[in-house]
Amino acid sequence: MLNIVLFGPPGAGKGTQSQKLIDKYNLIHLSTGDLLRSEIAAGTELGLKAKSLMDNGLLVPDEVVIGMISNKVQENRNAGGFIFDGFPRTVPQAQGLDKLLLEHGTQISCMIALKVDDEELTKRLLLRGKTSGRPDDQNEELIRKRVDEYNTKTTPVADYYSGQGKYFAVDGIGEIDEIFAAICNQIDSLKAKKEEK
Repeated sequence: MLNIVLFGPPGAGKGTQSQKLIDKYNLIHLSTGDLLRSEIAAGTELGLKAKSLMDNGLLVPDEVVIGMISNKVQENRNAGGFIFDGFPRTVPQAQGLDKLLLEHGTQISCMIALKVDDEELTKRLLLRGKTSGRPDDQNEELIRKRVDEYNTKTTPVADYYSGQGKYFAVDGIGEIDEIFAAICNQIDSLKAKKEEK
């Protein structure tokens, strides 16, 4: 099973690349935002719990999110693997995810981080704000704050996977297909090493 954590700040191009990876490697996309919405819509126990927290302006705790991921992994036992988008964001989440995947007899294969400098991100997000109408992409001060927050909070997660020898950085600036090819090179060489063992 190929399990990829796709990592990168807002505007790094994760959405674009994850769709291409899903198509190429037959992966299931696990976005925590989508999971929350579908569990709430389905009225599951976890969904109801998450909804009551969110309605009160509270963050959904890690164990609820991990529970939702567990359900999804259970439902898709025969998948080629999973691509995790927007999760894990903290080291405790990464540890929880490791534990969960181990229970399902699998593990994270690699973390691919799209590297884009802060100035380029700000430019991209402002541009996206013009075309998408997203208010959070139209305020430069807010954008810089989101990027700073990302850099501060998620660096330890990169270090965590780096310590496991699973962290790979890919330049996120350039043509979409070139970036995709660079990501695929990392994944394919990883798969080849696995098959040698």
